[in-house]
Amino acid sequence: MEHLKPSPANSSPLTPLGFLERAATVYGDCPSIIYSATSYTWSQTHRRCLQLASSLSSLGIKPRQVVSVIAPNIPAMYELHFAVPMAGAILNTINTRLDARSISVLLHHSESKLLFVDYFSKSLVLEAISLLPRSVKPPILVLITDDELSAPLNATVAVDFIDTYEDLLGKGDPGFKWIRPNSEWDPIVLNYTSGTTSSPKGVVHCHRGSFIITVDSLIDWSVPKQPVFLWTLPMFHANGWSYTWGMAVVGGTNICLRKFDSPTIYSLIRGHKVTHMCGAPVVLNMLANYLAENKTTLESPVNILTAGAPPPAPVLSRTESLGFIVSHGYGLTETGGVVVSCAWKPQWNLLPATEKARLKARQGVRTIGMTEVDVVDPESGVSVKRDGSSQGEILLRGGCLMLGYLKDPDGTSKCLTENGWFYTGDMGVMHTDGYLEIKDRSKDVIISGGENLSSVEVETVLYTNPMINEAAVVARPDEFWGETACAFVSLKNGDNNEKAATEKEIIAYCRARLPHYMVPKTVVVKEELPKTSTGKIKKYVLREMAKAMGSSRISRL
Repeated sequence: MEHLKPSPANSSPLTPLGFLERAATVYGDCPSIIYSATSYTWSQTHRRCLQLASSLSSLGIKPRQVVSVIAPNIPAMYELHFAVPMAGAILNTINTRLDARSISVLLHHSESKLLFVDYFSKSLVLEAISLLPRSVKPPILVLITDDELSAPLNATVAVDFIDTYEDLLGKGDPGFKWIRPNSEWDPIVLNYTSGTTSSPKGVVHCHRGSFIITVDSLIDWSVPKQPVFLWTLPMFHANGWSYTWGMAVVGGTNICLRKFDSPTIYSLIRGHKVTHMCGAPVVLNMLANYLAENKTTLESPVNILTAGAPPPAPVLSRTESLGFIVSHGYGLTETGGVVVSCAWKPQWNLLPATEKARLKARQGVRTIGMTEVDVVDPESGVSVKRDGSSQGEILLRGGCLMLGYLKDPDGTSKCLTENGWFYTGDMGVMHTDGYLEIKDRSKDVIISGGENLSSVEVETVLYTNPMINEAAVVARPDEFWGETACAFVSLKNGDNNEKAATEKEIIAYCRARLPHYMVPKTVVVKEELPKTSTGKIKKYVLREMAKAMGSSRISRL
């Protein structure tokens, strides 16, 4: 068979962009997007994305240049997932919860050439632009307006924005021949792991990896053709765990929404007969509490995929009792979506509800897109015993892993090794049945409401407070957010008087310098923080103390 070699016919680069072309043919007259009074079919979405890609090319956007967007889950945000890479550019979705300083750092680091801005984020973005170094050319700005919620483009805004989203799209050619990748290893998206203000980690994914994670995610969750998908998961989170592209594969209906509150979500579930949705455990808890308080249940089952901080078993049990079918998984920005899932076994349905919830709270086994998943001893590199108690670092190997971190070869080489493994930095155990469970996070990342929160960054801000001598931030369990930041501090000059007032001052200090979701919800003032013999703060002791406090009460504020 030596004469059989790859040919142009079977070596065309894999890319998720082709999913949209197929959707326009197979599901052309079926609804693709519904947002308030706005709705589109798949043929219309295909046409609009081609027009926008054409306009981007006309503006001079070149292949491999970065185009950013800061917007909630509205139609424009969905369309940009296809339109930007169809112009050959790299899509960068920015967390809408970041502050101006963080956004400025990301724009600078990514060298973004064009930025689409939702109407309600325009002041924030203009402030971020003003913080860019004078030597940096700011990106072109395009304003995304909302007919029902925003005023017309006024003269003041027009000075800063070259056009509105719809006007720019309208200038494009619907017959545009979109730019296919030369190689399936070409970058398609740039996602930042957090809003860090010091050393941002920009995760770069290629067309091939995005294709694989999209197909993998649909199969693993058993998503049928033409589901009704409610966007309760922010699309800026790893591109909606790949379901932005995935809905085109199955011809689903994307129900977009700007706000994430229980009455709105429940109303949309009932009004559109939603079948699928994703979200962090906080979404499960929020909906379960709302339905319980209103003494109601779902009219028909809704499949919900959750990932992030391990969901408490009681939350899972309560959510399922109200009509949700909960699936649980694990993934990172670096994997592009969920790559470990708690594959359910029929015999488990016979178990008591509490036991079922305990099993479902585990992260699970590799999805088919992952080649291998292992838990190894950090010192020896040897796989830990499958006993449910021996801890080690979680390692992944598979086709949807990132290409690497933008402008950070050292950071890339530390976690993506030559032997093909990705070192996640998360600690876990392997149970006797081969199911993985996360136990700790060696990177000290706190997951609050689905957002990755760097404890190191919060500590950096705390140490700038002239009153603080030492600071350490750990996760505190929270029934609503999953986890919240808990800061342990000691004060200079033994200043531990007026404890309550000092705690409030420290929180206020952080609130003025950090995005809202990163601000510690709890501050504990101690005379001295526990340390090792070499002077390192014993974070594991502080974690146990935070855990013993129970769920934080003020985290809902």
